[in-house]
Amino acid sequence: MKEKNFIVILDFGSQYTQLIARRIRDLEVYCEVWPYNVELEKLKAPGIKGVILSGGPASVYAEDAFLIGKEIYHLGVPVLGICYGMQLTCHLFEGKVSRAAKQEFGFASLMLDETNDELFYQIKDNEQVWMSHADHIEILPPEFKQLGHSVNSISAIKHNSLPIYGLQFHPEVTHTVIGKQLLANFVFKIAKCSPDWQLSSFIETTVENIRTIVKEDKVILALSGGVDSSVCAVLLNQAIGTQLQCIFIDTGLLRLDSGWNDIQQLQQQFGLNVMRIDAKERYFNSLKGVTDPEQKRKIIGQLFIEIFNEEAQKIKDVKWLGQGTIYPDIIESVSVKGPSATIKSHHNVGGLPKEMPFQLIEPLRELFKDEVRKTGELLGIGHDFVYKHPFPGPGLAVRIIGEVSPEKVDILQQADHIFMEELHKNHLYHEVSQAFVVLLPVQSVGVMGDVRTYGYTVVLRSVNTTDFMTAHWSELPYDFLAHVSRRIVSEVSNINRVTYDITSKPPATIEWE
Repeated sequence: MKEKNFIVILDFGSQYTQLIARRIRDLEVYCEVWPYNVELEKLKAPGIKGVILSGGPASVYAEDAFLIGKEIYHLGVPVLGICYGMQLTCHLFEGKVSRAAKQEFGFASLMLDETNDELFYQIKDNEQVWMSHADHIEILPPEFKQLGHSVNSISAIKHNSLPIYGLQFHPEVTHTVIGKQLLANFVFKIAKCSPDWQLSSFIETTVENIRTIVKEDKVILALSGGVDSSVCAVLLNQAIGTQLQCIFIDTGLLRLDSGWNDIQQLQQQFGLNVMRIDAKERYFNSLKGVTDPEQKRKIIGQLFIEIFNEEAQKIKDVKWLGQGTIYPDIIESVSVKGPSATIKSHHNVGGLPKEMPFQLIEPLRELFKDEVRKTGELLGIGHDFVYKHPFPGPGLAVRIIGEVSPEKVDILQQADHIFMEELHKNHLYHEVSQAFVVLLPVQSVGVMGDVRTYGYTVVLRSVNTTDFMTAHWSELPYDFLAHVSRRIVSEVSNINRVTYDITSKPPATIEWE
């Protein structure tokens, strides 16, 4: 560990754990997420300046609750418990946590009982925070005092003599307007950290690690032309050069006129080794008759592995499979460092067979999307390229609800192309974070040119977000949506109805499958 000061987050399974790390990195302070049951000795490392206990889905009073020893609070560094982390602190110090009569999910006002504590430096009374808890502190531990409350719960606490704090709300989410300031107060004023970490440090360290791990071996990488795999390819290429063999698998499930054209740009600029594999027929045959979204993802993931195994046999000394996996992929699939619940499977996360003849290398797995984009620019990839909208690994297969077929892909590609084209024309593309079209397995009656039609329904989806952990639907102009709708039903055969999705995340996910 080269960093002289950093923060450790102990993961109790919250979907937002890595988001805490993301916020702290924004403050230019290094941060790592460790499992909640890490060995105590590791927490005694001289560089650790503070410990944060994350939220989590469990109840501290349950038989199978995720617990820690009180020794963590006596390591001589400040501790901040968030949501479950605060309840756990109270539980361990002999307070009482119980099911709340009035549960809090969403916005709340934080009313400060003490305004002169360092944790609330430059924070005003009655600010908006984001709550997500069913349990609450019924009885405060005798060694603690209350710093703040909401209408329904104790919201902030502090130990009377030790630097131990607790927050019932989530400062890491953008809905908590004081979150950045509050985390900065903990990191700088209480934990006494210095801002000495940047993405350039991440690149330098990662390149060194790749060279150390890979040595003289070869790496193959699935290069789709998307932001994540492209940044991963350029980063690996910087580390090991010609030892990297990129493979573009043409699944037939990409956007219209995308993928290979984007990859050729990278080839020309960085001299990447890329081979193109036509696998369209294999993918469509494998997906025939499949409607379940999880099954589709698993089929696509397994076929991805099969193809890479086949190509690996053709290349000597390949021992590594590179992937552009980023943290949101991981946190929604399976917790790698804590007990978070699975939301959905991703094609490039987990499930790798034991007999696979190469190991996995994922240099971006700890980064959020905006960090990946910034890393790409630092590596020399063009701004427009790295700020393309995210595209799912399984491609259009998870934007076609129900069975996937070449006909449906063609319909969706055309509708999606119109939506993207109009977003660019109207200078809205970079005003939204992610936009796409979903094809529904719903056909309805319509009238076109005095003729009765029976066509498909598509859904336009566009969201705005800073971290892709939470997102708000984009409030696009009505006249723009109307124009896109007219173009789609006029220019794309078999579509006669266009709708717009106005659901945020949560409760929905950004993708439909």
